[in-house]
Amino acid sequence: MTTEPISHSAPQTAAELSEQRPRVIIRSSRGWRNLNLRQVWLYRELLWFLTLRDVKSRYRQTALGPLWFVIKPLINMVIFTIIFGRVAKLSSEGVPYAVFTYTALIPWTYFQSGTTMAVGSLVTLMNIISKVYLPRLLVPISAVVSNLVDMGLSFIILVGMLVFYQIPPTVGVFLLPFYLLLAAMTSLALGLWGATLAVRYRDVVLSTSFLLQATMFFTPVAYSATEMPASLLLINHFNPMFWVVEGFRWALLGTGTPPSLIMVVPVIGVLVLLVTGAYVFTRTERSIVDLL
Repeated sequence: MTTEPISHSAPQTAAELSEQRPRVIIRSSRGWRNLNLRQVWLYRELLWFLTLRDVKSRYRQTALGPLWFVIKPLINMVIFTIIFGRVAKLSSEGVPYAVFTYTALIPWTYFQSGTTMAVGSLVTLMNIISKVYLPRLLVPISAVVSNLVDMGLSFIILVGMLVFYQIPPTVGVFLLPFYLLLAAMTSLALGLWGATLAVRYRDVVLSTSFLLQATMFFTPVAYSATEMPASLLLINHFNPMFWVVEGFRWALLGTGTPPSLIMVVPVIGVLVLLVTGAYVFTRTERSIVDLL
């Protein structure tokens, strides 16, 4: 057995100890890193809990629970059927007016509710955001995702109506996920811009629902696109929700407007609005807590 002599090194100076410490360099994020998508992915489980919280909080201490989301489009369907179908006698393109209207109300109600909740999401969760760190981008995303649960319940009612009236879906039903994705992207894009503004101006939260309700009457939800003037129809071709509403009718009822090449314009517009909205939202994230 051999032994090695133990060397006693001289004590290190403060400068030497400082050099051995790990250095943390803080740089401003650039390019796609500015969106902090990696943090969003790492906190993906939190998205599930935020979504579940949104669903539970909406129906807490209510007797009917999730049925309220089904009741809202049903009531609108009855009102539109009486006013536009019976009194005004507008065309429903050969389909029972109740089914014709309800098919369009499902994606529109999802879009309207998701956008409204996303705009007010930061203000609603201000107590959590100010105390716990989380990627704030998850907050408006969870508001849009949580409304898919309510939309699913309404869609079950629609399937029952299609069976009752013996209306078979077309092959376009396979494009329903695309139309639903377009509605979700539009809702999130507007929600990101609105949530950023709502932090500074609470009027944005109050006015969003009113503006979307007014916009519904410019979109062929309660009536057929064939009833629209040519000028208004041309403007609606640049409205992404026009294609969503008409796409649902085309896929499920065989009416409405089929996909067209001009759809590329509103789709690109939504993508630009979504990316720029995410950038603006992320850049103002550091001052959100102070403003709330």
